[in-house]
Amino acid sequence: MGDQIQRELAELIRDEVRDPRVGMVTVSGVDVTRDLAHAKVYVTPLGGNREEGVELAEALNHASSFLRKLLGQRLRLRTVPALKFVYDESFERGARLSALIDQAVGERSSDAAGEDESNQDK
Repeated sequence: MGDQIQRELAELIRDEVRDPRVGMVTVSGVDVTRDLAHAKVYVTPLGGNREEGVELAEALNHASSFLRKLLGQRLRLRTVPALKFVYDESFERGARLSALIDQAVGERSSDAAGEDESNQDK
């Protein structure tokens, strides 16, 4: 059910939300409670930082009742979950880890090149 809600919300946010704080958005996941009463929706602005992500989540939480109504019309569920939008930090954390790995590999490569040059001088 979470995957279906994720797909529908991505379309609804793209097509229906007119808030200027909401630009290009990635809906990265949806956690739905067993009774379908609540759904936590993880969102990330494309190319944005943490501050923009928090602002995006606030804007979407402001529009959550509107989105819930539209979601109910599309999915035709008996119970449409209450939506809570949160900024998903996993993309930012992944980019930071990737940069650290690239930096460590670069340092290792330059150290190895320095050792090769010193060995050739002998």
